[in-house]
Amino acid sequence: MTGQTLTGRSTAISKGDIFEVLRNRRRRFVLHYLKRFGGPVSLSDLATQVAAWEHNRDVEQVTSDERRRVYTTLQQTHLEKMASVGIIDYDATEGVVSRTPYTDELTVYLEVVPDDEFPWREYYLSLGAISSALVVALWTGIYPFTLLSDLTWASLIAVTFTFSAVYHTYTGEEMKIEQQDVPPEVPADD
Repeated sequence: MTGQTLTGRSTAISKGDIFEVLRNRRRRFVLHYLKRFGGPVSLSDLATQVAAWEHNRDVEQVTSDERRRVYTTLQQTHLEKMASVGIIDYDATEGVVSRTPYTDELTVYLEVVPDDEFPWREYYLSLGAISSALVVALWTGIYPFTLLSDLTWASLIAVTFTFSAVYHTYTGEEMKIEQQDVPPEVPADD
């Protein structure tokens, strides 16, 4: 392995396996449910809640068809995949899903970007490009950038990066799975 693994396992989980599992929204919903409710959960309850999140409604409003579709795909595909990698424990005979010690470590891999938000990695890339262009403009003496001193520009760049990082850290805490009742991907009720 290249060192990009989930720590503490005798059989390491590769970063590729983690992203393969987490690229599916239902699997991320499973993790959210397990982190939110802790102990072992029934497949039936899990399927009902996932269906509710998918349709942005209360569990009482989930139809039997919606629940059955989610139940079937969780049972036949998603839970087996997650268990085979070691992210969850799944007892197919009993219909019970539970966390493993490695479930909590996955938060670091989840970057939830709401549809109306600019991804942070692109924001920092843009900020770096703009800062680099500003340095070139200052170095070549292009007007009006020369109206402020180099130290003033350097201070503005440093403050911009610092405030961006503080805001990113603050909003990142709010987007953690265990910080919310519903997954961050589910639209909030207005």
